Amino acid sequence: MKKKILSAILAGMLTFSISSTTLTEAATRDEIATIKVEKSSDFKYWNEDSPTLKKIIKFVEDANNPYSKNFIPSENRIATFDMDGTFYCETAPLYFQETMFFHRVLEDETYRAPKKIVNFAKKIKPKVYNKTGITPAENKILFQQLTKAYEGMTPEEYRNYVRKFMNTNETGLTNLKRGEAFYLPMVEIISYLSNNGFAVYVNSACGVDTTRELIGDIIPIRSDRIIASDFAYTTTGMGKDEARSHFFDRNKEKIIISGKPIIENGQTVKAFSILNHIGRKPVLAFGNSMGDSGMFEYTLQDNQYNCAAFCVLCDDTERELGNISKAEKMKTTAIKRGWDTISMRDEFKTIYGDNVKRAE
Repeated sequence: MKKKILSAILAGMLTFSISSTTLTEAATRDEIATIKVEKSSDFKYWNEDSPTLKKIIKFVEDANNPYSKNFIPSENRIATFDMDGTFYCETAPLYFQETMFFHRVLEDETYRAPKKIVNFAKKIKPKVYNKTGITPAENKILFQQLTKAYEGMTPEEYRNYVRKFMNTNETGLTNLKRGEAFYLPMVEIISYLSNNGFAVYVNSACGVDTTRELIGDIIPIRSDRIIASDFAYTTTGMGKDEARSHFFDRNKEKIIISGKPIIENGQTVKAFSILNHIGRKPVLAFGNSMGDSGMFEYTLQDNQYNCAAFCVLCDDTERELGNISKAEKMKTTAIKRGWDTISMRDEFKTIYGDNVKRAE
């Protein structure tokens, strides 16, 4: 009998130990995939006094209550999310796609980049990693060369490349791989909305294949609800033909990345993307920068339903690679435009897990 009691006590201690350390490690992709929020009491990663969390819970409860003046029919419960900087890290040291470009050009031993691209990458990488900033002209060149490094890859080869890069360590943060760098509180919001009758879409400036690989299998958003920037494709047999008049022979050719600049989904284009891909106006929009302003403004303009736009501020400099000056500037704009703000520093109980810290 004593042995049974002792075993029960030890089991209870073990259970307590596991639950009490839930937030101490970075969440793996498998763990992120298990995040499920159905009701307000399920939230774990937000501070209890978070004004954002309270507002979102009230919004969702009203939207589902047919007796509320803020009831929203199910077909109109649409939420759109930017990705980088909204529910995924964009500060280590830059967007995932741009960081992968440096890896591809300067570190990948299986690839020999054109000398022009190598010299350019070597020139701007120190600026990017030291966060001293690149010039508008350099940013334009980076944008033009971003997909040149993958010219000739099939979509499947590219997605596999993204998967491999996801397993590398984040720069500037400890104990975190790039494929794990999701803001856990925002993943909870996505889960909460998905489980309460909202159709959730991603509306990102990141490439669509990149976005799908990062999100795939762990974030509860269907792949056909991912709107993002597009690669320009060609085929191995197209030559100078126009795609609209070219016969694609499945036995003789493959679809490949052309290497031409990405077709960017940013700022006002995001409003157009909602029109083209969704066909209904969102009632909720989540972003973090002026690149999301088109989505914010379109959501709030003449909306027949209760609506809101939320802007995540990069104001945490201890658990994240925040930028206070940028956060304050964004907050000023948000207040002026009527966008709600989310403070990572003040409202997130944890971001990736408490064992993730700024690297020395």
